[in-house]
Parts: sequence; structure tokens; C-alpha cells
Amino acid sequence: MGWDMAKTTLIISSKNYSSWSLRGWLLARFADIDFDECTVAPEDPAYRQELLLLAPSMLVPCLRHGGVEVWDVLAIGEFLHELRPKAGLLPSARAARAHCRSICGEMHAGFTNLRSSLPMNLRAHFPGFTVWSRALADIERITSIWNECLQRYGGPFLFGERRGMADAIYAPVATRFATYDVSLDTTSETYKRTVLEMSEMREWTAAALAEKEEIDDLEVEF
Repeated sequence: MGWDMAKTTLIISSKNYSSWSLRGWLLARFADIDFDECTVAPEDPAYRQELLLLAPSMLVPCLRHGGVEVWDVLAIGEFLHELRPKAGLLPSARAARAHCRSICGEMHAGFTNLRSSLPMNLRAHFPGFTVWSRALADIERITSIWNECLQRYGGPFLFGERRGMADAIYAPVATRFATYDVSLDTTSETYKRTVLEMSEMREWTAAALAEKEEIDDLEVEF
């Protein structure tokens, strides 16, 4: 059975709170595949642990296709790239691919201060929010990555004219910068707006705004 004939399911969690679900969903959409969404209930203990950064590993999102089950967004991205190389999830040039994998891995493994102090929450907006000093170092590094990529590859996306894996990985950061009113340099602000204005991001955000569930631990009140 070919890729287009097999049933594909993407298991995700909250569209309002789950940055990892957003990354996996964008990767699947960028790969231009048809898939069914299966949402894990907020009451699920493992799901809550992942959202609160308490889980030892991330099992959501999870992509199921033709008897294959892939979790972890980097694994999902590589799997989709193998199956849909023409989608351009990774750059065509070897050096650019290595660069892309490096910055995706850096986001995947690090920036814990940013993630813990500025949790993803698309329904919220905190004008004038005071960012914890340790998170400022993460923000500085992320904007440095953005500026370097945009300058080297010409934009408007991180690796050129076509959005890809790196843009999916960093998209939740763009939402955080908007939610917490983070002041950015001109290049980073432009990139943030480019990401948030993608049709896929508008679709995801609309669904997030319609969600009813609230998780108190992720509702910042200061």
C-alpha cells in the first residue's frame, strides 16, 4: 500500500497549550498529507505531565501510518522528509540541511527557561509582561538564530522561500513572543509575523481559541 493510500493519524493534545502538538501538526501539513486528528483529553495524566514539562519524554504528538508509529517531533519530521522529499521539509543543500538539523535539535533539547516561564497560551495576551532574566538569554539566542538564518538564506522563512522543518519547530516560539509581548529586533519581528500569518497557523489558532478547556498551571496571572 502506498503512502497516499494508507490511513494516517496524528495524535495531538491541546491546540491552545501544546507547543509540541503544534510542531507535529505543522510538519504534517507542510508535507501535504491527508491525516486524521486524534486529540488526547486534558484529563489524561501523561498529557498533563508533558504540558507541564514533567514528563521524561514527549509521546505526543504521535504519527501513525501504515503500521508505523513515530513520536517525537524530530523523528516525525525526518520520517515525513523521507516519505515526501519534494515537500522541502529539509533544505536540498547538504550544508543547509546540517544547519537546519542543528537549530532544530537546539530548540528540541534546550531553551527550558523560556518554555517554563512563558508557556504557550494562544488565548492569552499579556501586554508589558516582565520576562524572567534567565529566559532573556534564551530569547537572545533564538533571535540570533533567526537573524543568522534569514540573512544567510534570504527569507522570508528560515531556510529561504519555502517553509520547512525549522519553521515548524520555531513556530510555537513566535506565538509565545506574541502572547507575552516580547520586544524583538526588526528582523525577528518580521519573521514572527510571517509565521503567525501562515494559513496553517491561522487555522490552528482559530481552533485553539475555540477550545473550552483551561489548565490553571499554564494560565499566567502576573
